[in-house]
Amino acid sequence: METKTKALTGADLLGRRVLVVGLARSGMAASRVLLRAGADVKATDRRPLDRMQHEVEELRGLGIEVEGGGHSLDFAKDCDLIVASPGVPVDIDLLMWARSSGKTVIGEVELAWALSGARFAAVTGTNGKTTVTSLLGEMLARHHPKVRVGGNIGQPISEIAAGLGPEWLVVIEVSSFQLDTCLSFSPAVSVLLNITPDHLDRYASYEAYVQSKARLFAFQRGDDFAVVNLDDQDSIRAAAGAAARKLYFSLSQEVPEGAYVRNQTVVARVDGTERELFATGDLRIRGPHNLANCLASSLAATVLDTPAEAIRQTVREFAGLEHRYEFVAEIDGVEYINDSKATNVDSLRWALETATRPVVLIAGGRDKGGDFERLLPLVERKVKAIIAIGEAKGKIEDVFADRVDFVTAGDLGQAVRKAAELARPGDAVLLSPGCASYDMFTDFEHRGKVFKAAALGLRDERMGNRNG
Repeated sequence: METKTKALTGADLLGRRVLVVGLARSGMAASRVLLRAGADVKATDRRPLDRMQHEVEELRGLGIEVEGGGHSLDFAKDCDLIVASPGVPVDIDLLMWARSSGKTVIGEVELAWALSGARFAAVTGTNGKTTVTSLLGEMLARHHPKVRVGGNIGQPISEIAAGLGPEWLVVIEVSSFQLDTCLSFSPAVSVLLNITPDHLDRYASYEAYVQSKARLFAFQRGDDFAVVNLDDQDSIRAAAGAAARKLYFSLSQEVPEGAYVRNQTVVARVDGTERELFATGDLRIRGPHNLANCLASSLAATVLDTPAEAIRQTVREFAGLEHRYEFVAEIDGVEYINDSKATNVDSLRWALETATRPVVLIAGGRDKGGDFERLLPLVERKVKAIIAIGEAKGKIEDVFADRVDFVTAGDLGQAVRKAAELARPGDAVLLSPGCASYDMFTDFEHRGKVFKAAALGLRDERMGNRNG
């Protein structure tokens, strides 16, 4: 197979002056990897130095100069390569100036691509990408001896991929933010799950967000594969110009090439050959969206030469992910479900569609421009009460307060207490915020852990009262 063209290689980094912008997990990893590659590294973050003492101590210990409190042009002017973290908007003054000055701006995905000889499978979509990345990684690992999984899930991409040879498969979850800074990244298999309105607080329009997702296919070649959701028109549109060979998955129809459901059996059809992969009843994870996730991951695994039995066993054993419709406890006949990873309206919709019990819903956080009104028919059918939290609680109240029982809470612990008062045996208390977490928490994991601690604390308290 012909070697793919890359915007830069490891040799290009030796002795090069590089600035890393943003020192969260991705930026810290990029700093370490660049240093090992022989680059002369500097790093900058908008946080004051005294608010990132651990990061500053580590980087200075490695000999990396660190700037805090903003991104000054003076600090950046002697660097000709900028590595921007995904949390850094591409239109900040520093990056706009860098591009206009002829400097190269990339992200951590492109850096990993530059430093790795591995084959990549990359998964994106508004919803489901963490689940599919995990599923695909487990399917491949049952058969292929050298597989690594990372990205937004687990370890940063540059740390898991740098230095690997072509015998390795690297499965990564990539966000639209990461795709925005790719200049030549070309996965052997790309997977686009869906596109629905999200991150409209960062993108100028929904169309700009769609085009960002389309960058997943921008540098693929004719011998690569693009796995695309045939049931989602914007995904089809985003993949229209892809040079890669397109394979589709669908819950609603048979496909000429791809994966679909026939008589409660998932079938993959590739190169005119059909393989029955698993029965729909084999899934441990609930909901039609998770069946779609299994179709997508199974199809990607199939084109990466994974036997049907490895796919089948993974689907049967995969119990789901923390913070994604995760059962926490049953307390006095009420289920408590942690879906903190539902950071947009469409993800909240999926959670409500999955629910089999009447729902007491905890929602809210930092609004990302989502349209909650689209959920009205579903909420009226599935939800008996809503407890709203965070910055978006006023917006949620405007939409739902006259349709279901509605209260607000000052924090998540209080919301769990109020939900417990409203719920009855046979109900489910569901944390599915439909919003980002950054108004009250460091990330969705932090939010989910606080919810679980509150629910388990409530369980222990009630058990103690009975035993006392």
